[in-house]
Amino acid sequence: MKVESRIFEILTGFFFIAAIVYTVVTREAVGIACLFLTAGLSLIIGTYYRFVSRRLETRPEDNPDAEVSDGAGDVGFFSPGSYWPIGLAASAAIVGIALAFFYVWLMIIGAVLLLFTIGGLVFEYHIRPASH
Repeated sequence: MKVESRIFEILTGFFFIAAIVYTVVTREAVGIACLFLTAGLSLIIGTYYRFVSRRLETRPEDNPDAEVSDGAGDVGFFSPGSYWPIGLAASAAIVGIALAFFYVWLMIIGAVLLLFTIGGLVFEYHIRPASH
């Protein structure tokens, strides 16, 4: 996570410098606020990654002498065939259309569908505990 934190620290510096230059050159309030807020948000992310990297063991990505084979192994479990992402995309599209045209009734339906599909995706492989 040290690589990621370093990237965000560099971005923070860039955004702060850009915000200062933008302040001197334009004096336009909205752009100044956006650039300073962007710098602050990247600082938050970089700080979080820096704290997390202290608690984790060194990854192959953080070791400059690591070989490609050091990163081999299981990355995680990925569903081989799930239809929940299609439903999630469709329900997000419904919410987007409802927001674009400001159909409150469609926003409610889309939000319910969105919560349902998120729950389906999250708990797709959940096994309920055995009853006694």
